[in-house]
This record gives sequence, C-alpha cells and structure tokens, in this order.
Amino acid sequence: MQLPRHSCSVGLAIMAASLLVPIPARAQLFDFTKQDLIDYTPQNPFDRFSDGRPKVPEKFLKRAQDVSLEEIWRVLPEKGFPNQFADGFQMTHPEKKIVGRVFTAQFMPVRPDVDKVAVAKAKAHGLPDLRNQTVIDMLQPGDVLVVDMFGKKVNGTMVGDNLFYYIYKTTHGAGLIVDGAIRDLDGISSIDMPACFRYTDPTPIGNVMLTGINVPVRIGNATVMPGDLAVGTKEGVYFIPPQLVEQVLDGADEIHVHDEWTKKKFDEGKYKSAEIYGSPKDPVLKQEYADYLKKRLAEIHAAQ
Repeated sequence: MQLPRHSCSVGLAIMAASLLVPIPARAQLFDFTKQDLIDYTPQNPFDRFSDGRPKVPEKFLKRAQDVSLEEIWRVLPEKGFPNQFADGFQMTHPEKKIVGRVFTAQFMPVRPDVDKVAVAKAKAHGLPDLRNQTVIDMLQPGDVLVVDMFGKKVNGTMVGDNLFYYIYKTTHGAGLIVDGAIRDLDGISSIDMPACFRYTDPTPIGNVMLTGINVPVRIGNATVMPGDLAVGTKEGVYFIPPQLVEQVLDGADEIHVHDEWTKKKFDEGKYKSAEIYGSPKDPVLKQEYADYLKKRLAEIHAAQ
C-alpha cells in the first residue's frame, strides 16, 4: 500500500548531493550545516559525504556483519560512551543484522504556528510541500535511516511496504530503525531487509512535522549522530561513533579467537571451566593461547 501524503508539513533538509535544488541551511527548523557536522564529529578518521556526514568505509561495514552487541559493549562504555544502545524494538527478519551508516530524521508533534513558518520557508525556496519521502529520497547505498518519531504509534508510521521497498533498493538492504511505527507489516515482512520499530499501525503518517534531517537524535536511551555505524539485532541496536569503529571491530576479532580457542579446549574434555574461561591460569595454557591468538589474528587480517 502506498503511503498517502500526510497532512502535516515538515522542516527543510540540510543541503544534500541527492537533491536537485540547493537548500540554504537556515530554511529548516533544526539544522546541521556541513561545517556543523564536521565540528561535532572532530575525531572522525574517515572521508565524509558532501554534506559533512562521516563515511565509514565499506570494508568496515562488511566486517561489522560478524560483530555481536556484547563485543561492542566491551569497548564503548570503557571509552566513555555508555549511552549508545537502544532496545525494546520489534524486528523484521531477526535472523539478519542491521549494519550501515546512520542517516537521521527527527519528527515532532505538529504545532500549527511553527508548522506555518516551515511551510512558508519551504515555498520561499522553491520547494514543494515536503513529507517523509524527502528524507527517504536522500538515502544512499549503505545508509541506515534512523527515525526519531518520539515513540508515536497512531499516525507515527514512517513507511509502508512500497516506501520500505524503495529504501531496500536504494540502501542495498542496510536496514531501517524507527522509534515509532510502520504500517503494512505483511508486505514489509516479505521484503528481505531487517527493520527495528516500536509498533505497527494501519494509519498513515500524520499530525507530525519533520524538524530535522541529519541532526543529532535520541533513540531510546541513545544519542545518535549522523555517520555513526549502526549495528542492530533482535537484542537491540548500537550506534558506534566513527572514531571507535575500527577499535570495536579489532576487539571483536580477538574475542572471536578467544571463544574459538576456549571451545576447542572444552572439546578436549580435560579441563574444568575455571581452568580455561575467562582466561587460562596455567602458564603453559597461557602461552598456548597467546600463540593461537597471534596465528589466528594473522590469518583473519590476511583474509580481510
């Protein structure tokens, strides 16, 4: 089912390469200019999109398919980022993992006086009345659209199956995260892309206004920035700051090897669990593990 045009208006977007008409930053309700995105992500070690959003390399997106949320947890709080996890979602295709670069959209309950100004600014810049599709049409391959719909259920439906399919094709199936609702669940479930959402509801999107695109948003207890690496499973979603992506993935490789070696030793049937896990006590076993770790990490890095 196609989403109808909703009754609310929206704020305007940050200028993006995918738009045919340049949009001055001051034309939207809340905005991050290109320089703002650069200023607020100063530790980003990677290239950037034309709007300033950090661009986590494709090779790290592929590696993140093998990382667990527990492995991410081992790094982020220790580095001073305890507020990067959100849970309590429903999920389509829970056997799959959401992995991609965050593209944010922020909605608020519609307020007529504010809404009227947003509409006027949009028209003054030669743009049609905007809607949720404005955000969707800005997505690129590898993006995960992260929508702050303030937990809204009725009329909080960001997409139905048609627009969900468009996201699937445009992002190459990276995923969708909505702190709100979706509609047409049967149709969406038939599309081979994972999505995290709070609710399903048959109503179309309405009684909301789009107040920001690629601005910081709150999803549950997490503060999310454009360009974060989103990793989502049926347990929840982590939003990894770009500067910690490689450290998280390298740490995950070590944990994979540790778990592999631990299970091998358990398979021998000669040891109590405390002798092996979480780390071996015997000096001979310690050296055996160190040698195994070095060998396996070399093999893993060579394959990458």
